[in-house]
Amino acid sequence: MGKLSIPAAKAVERTVLEKPYDFVTLGALVTRLDPGIIPFEYADRYDIHVSGGEFNVAANLARAFGMKTAVVSAMVDYPIGKKIEADVRKMGVDSFYARFKHNGVHGPNMAQVWSDQGGGVRAPVVFYNRANEAAALLKPGSFDWKAIFGHGVRWFHSGGIFSALSDTTPEVVIEGMKAAHEAGAVVSLDLNYRAKLWAANAAKGVDPVVQAQTILSRIVEHVDVLVGNEEDLQMGLALEGPKVDKHSKLDPSVFFGMMETVAKRFPNIKAVATTMREVRSTNRHDWSAVLWLDGQAYQAPTCSLDVYDRVGGGDGFAAGLIYGLLSGKTPEEALRLGWAHGALLTTFPGDTTMATLEQVEAFAQGGSARIQR
Repeated sequence: MGKLSIPAAKAVERTVLEKPYDFVTLGALVTRLDPGIIPFEYADRYDIHVSGGEFNVAANLARAFGMKTAVVSAMVDYPIGKKIEADVRKMGVDSFYARFKHNGVHGPNMAQVWSDQGGGVRAPVVFYNRANEAAALLKPGSFDWKAIFGHGVRWFHSGGIFSALSDTTPEVVIEGMKAAHEAGAVVSLDLNYRAKLWAANAAKGVDPVVQAQTILSRIVEHVDVLVGNEEDLQMGLALEGPKVDKHSKLDPSVFFGMMETVAKRFPNIKAVATTMREVRSTNRHDWSAVLWLDGQAYQAPTCSLDVYDRVGGGDGFAAGLIYGLLSGKTPEEALRLGWAHGALLTTFPGDTTMATLEQVEAFAQGGSARIQR
């Protein structure tokens, strides 16, 4: 097993256009409709957040960490698409779209995720409307990867959510990963195992868990850095390990105990990382994170969070970790940056960050919530 090698940024760039991308992500763009703490059946207004498990990482890296990022996705030319496009630009993320026309009735559509915030002992509720989703129609050949990576790319990312959308999206992921490796990039995947998505899109007569494990295992063969917890590894990749529900959510022994299995099954994997979260109530979480990198184990501190909106915390962790690794930080520093940024992200509404780099660094170094004057 080799070591993780991070591509260096170019020392001299003649024009902004020729600056290599620090990070490019492939995934579905969605809108999340959020009624706040009001249950859906009683709500009469919703906040709209532009989101996507893969996209959120690019938005966080651009907004909080000042990195040059891009999203590769499907876009429908109708008003919801225009709203999403405008928000992507506002977040400072470049875009490469395969465009679809809406027929005025059935789509194709930009998907909707419905997710309230819950409160106290009442858990958040999440459900989807991904009917005739444009992103599910993407297939190999939808994108010109040589053009996208033409001025260089340092890190390429995708995820299990996008991979679950259809029988063609996993092939797009693999196509993109192969092109990214040829361009010299690190390749990462957030497993993000979602049983509902795999069950809804499984082939007739096929066990959705087996289908997910077969597809995700093929993808992971092309991955350098894996983001996923013990349940993701067991359910998404069929890796053996202790029953997750028998252990504390903050006990890293189960996670680190599975790394030898990961290394044997996927010798291409250089790093695996995940958040660790003990949910005391909807608004009170104990929070930590772990990293296994080049055969070494690292653990972030544990802190208690007063959670405003938990959605996107894992994507916030991934962004901070990736920023640290791309910036040449030590593994401990990179892990703490991911842990700190994920924690801060849960204090904001919506799925993407409103934190500054200074706030992330201060919390990572042991800062507090004392007022800043």
